[in-house]
Amino acid sequence: MYEHAPHRRFPLSRRGSRHRAAAVVTALAAVGITVGALAPTAAFAGGRPDSVQSNLNTLVKDDGVPAALATVKGRDGRTHNYTAGVGNLITKAKVPVDGQIRIGSNTKTFTAVVALQLVAEGKISLDASVDTYLPGLLRGDGIDGRNITVRQLLQHTSGLPDYVDKGAILADPKRYFEPRDLLDAALAQKAHFAPGARWEYSNTNYLVAGLIIQKVTGRPLGEEVNQRIVDRIGLRHTYFPTPGDMTIHEAHPEGYNQDADGSFHDYTELDPSWGWAAGAVVSTNSDIVRFYTALLGGRLLPAAQLAEMRTTVPADEVGPGVRYGLGLMSTPLSCGGVFWGHGGTIPGYYTAGGATDDGRAVNLAVTMIPGDAAGKGVEAAVDSALCH
Repeated sequence: MYEHAPHRRFPLSRRGSRHRAAAVVTALAAVGITVGALAPTAAFAGGRPDSVQSNLNTLVKDDGVPAALATVKGRDGRTHNYTAGVGNLITKAKVPVDGQIRIGSNTKTFTAVVALQLVAEGKISLDASVDTYLPGLLRGDGIDGRNITVRQLLQHTSGLPDYVDKGAILADPKRYFEPRDLLDAALAQKAHFAPGARWEYSNTNYLVAGLIIQKVTGRPLGEEVNQRIVDRIGLRHTYFPTPGDMTIHEAHPEGYNQDADGSFHDYTELDPSWGWAAGAVVSTNSDIVRFYTALLGGRLLPAAQLAEMRTTVPADEVGPGVRYGLGLMSTPLSCGGVFWGHGGTIPGYYTAGGATDDGRAVNLAVTMIPGDAAGKGVEAAVDSALCH
């Protein structure tokens, strides 16, 4: 979930970067890589190779990701899980089927859902200013919370600069950050544009949205996410980490970043506080598939708020035809139509996927921030899974 969660760049979360992680990773103690044996290729009826498994195998064998894992749900409602590679480069352990992963900027969709639930309850107004809830919080060079609305936060049209310092995070991944410390880093910069002037991805938007949620509910953001979403739709392997929790609780593949010399450094254990409302959640592919399916199916939001969430603006910097709603993106499919999701990038893990209105869904994760070729491979694999 770096500066940009969407999958086509190397920002703070969703569809990660097209630049190799080596460009930002400092030289740290690393382990050498040996890509493990690929998982056996599954087969469709009639003996044809399963394209999902083949695509994961390619990501490992040709693109060099340590592990790839995916969950795919078809129109018939049946779900299939896939793995390729190794879950640990040292021990060569198998990739846990549907193992837990850090989901980076998919967290933004969770945060947006909570905010929109509060809109439905009359506790937040999308077109109210930030100052309505947090008076005086946003003041800086060209920054004024009296002129920024909640809608602009959720849609990345506020002009707020990003607080994320990728190099500092990678150099000290176990450091704890208070939300206010992160906000101060953003406010020390100049506004990128006037509120509403255009679209630009910034994790600061969701940092502020999380603070608003806490103010109006009087409860920690993580508790609201867990109660309003995780428990409500039965996401059994999803949680918002509590302060100081640096581990992944259940079976999981290790997550890595690649250094400039080609070696890999393990970032599985880190403090996700710097991601917070923009990228802290831990989940599994199957839970994320369940989440986006439930969201589009109207199980998390009333129709009016779901329609607001799906009201989009162009997000061309993410990719051709991509549009951004309120914490939710639409991405064109090669077979026609779009899928709705978000995706995320965080040290060690990169996720992409979403769901269609007719019930198809996929979430795919790789255990490193991919370079250009692998990033394109992940995008192609998601498209293929939803189209075929």
